[in-house]
Amino acid sequence: MSALVHSSTLVTAGVYLLIRFNYIMGINNFIFYIGVFTIFISGLGANYETDLKKIIALSTLRQLGLIIITLGIGYVEYSFFHLITHAIFKSLLFLCAGVFIHSMGDTQDIRIIGGLIISCPTTSFYFICSSMALCGVPFLSGFYSKDVILELYFRGGMNLLIYIFIFLATIFTLTYSVRLIYFIFFNNFGRKIIMNLRERAGILIPMSLLLALSLFAGAFIRSILFPSYFIYLPGLIKIRILFGVLGLFILILYFLQVKTIKLSAATELASFFLGRIWLLPYLSRIFFIPLLKLGAHLIKLIDQG
Repeated sequence: MSALVHSSTLVTAGVYLLIRFNYIMGINNFIFYIGVFTIFISGLGANYETDLKKIIALSTLRQLGLIIITLGIGYVEYSFFHLITHAIFKSLLFLCAGVFIHSMGDTQDIRIIGGLIISCPTTSFYFICSSMALCGVPFLSGFYSKDVILELYFRGGMNLLIYIFIFLATIFTLTYSVRLIYFIFFNNFGRKIIMNLRERAGILIPMSLLLALSLFAGAFIRSILFPSYFIYLPGLIKIRILFGVLGLFILILYFLQVKTIKLSAATELASFFLGRIWLLPYLSRIFFIPLLKLGAHLIKLIDQG
């Protein structure tokens, strides 16, 4: 159910309507800044989460923000292209997460599970491939849609602050993916963990189909929709992304090996603020609680009265 709902149906319904009615709404600038804000806070929040499905859900929110940014700069076809490719590899990620959760006794905390690369080798391979597609590794499905979106934005006039936000949000995709892979496959690697394996043919067959699509669908769809479109960017921009990714990759591996880090009170407060998606869940709860109470009173007075 999560693979269906959180990758390609309900969460993308509003984005699909924005794509269909983009030309008559006239809110491109507004949704562009909303998209930039969304990809930054969701990518940063995913690096603090410990729930496996929440991390993947925040990753979905980050990809939807990227689609909204593409709509904001006026490339409607490319936003729909990324919507399709995202649905493919994200549904595979959720299916792999379901296998992991059931194999570990319905545990979703990534700090507890580990060593799944040995107990669930096929699912682990599928998970790594889909994570690479999510990060936009060259020649996988995510690369053909995600990379061209960033290039379309970088080739135009850029606000420096927005450029920094988009650059950092792009790096966050790699950081939470590497962190997730580390905890799932290499955390508690030497400790014996009781596991109930859930790798069955009934789940591996659809996952194999999604894996093939995650590897080849992006190139196939782009060859049909945009056969002769090519973007050339200066080498400085390309190298900047590369060195940023490699540097952060090394830092992630270093901090994951550090078990205890002493934080000051201000640092802990900032960590709490950033890790809770800038307190937006708490603020939204405060806003919706009166509405929920009003609904409960209406049910008692009208429906059951």
